Amino acid sequence: MAARKKSKKKAKARAKTSRRKPPHEMLCVGSKVKAYIKANGMKCSGDLVQALSEEMHSTLDAAIQRCGGNKRATVRPVDL
Repeated sequence: MAARKKSKKKAKARAKTSRRKPPHEMLCVGSKVKAYIKANGMKCSGDLVQALSEEMHSTLDAAIQRCGGNKRATVRPVDL
C-alpha cells in the first residue's frame, strides 16, 4: 500500500508541474549581452539575461497587439 501512495503523490506532483505555463524561450544571446556590459566597464548579474529576455517578450507581445489592432500582419518598428 505504501508504494501506491507514493506513486499517486508522484503522479499528482507531475500533474501540477505540467499545468504550469512553460518558461519563455530565451531571445537574448547571453554572451553578447554580458560582453556589451563588460565593454562598458560594468558587471552583469546572473539573472539579468533572463530578465532582459522577459522584457523583450513583453515588448514584442505589445507590438503584436498593436499590429493586430491596426489590421496588419507585419510587425513594424513603429509598433514597438
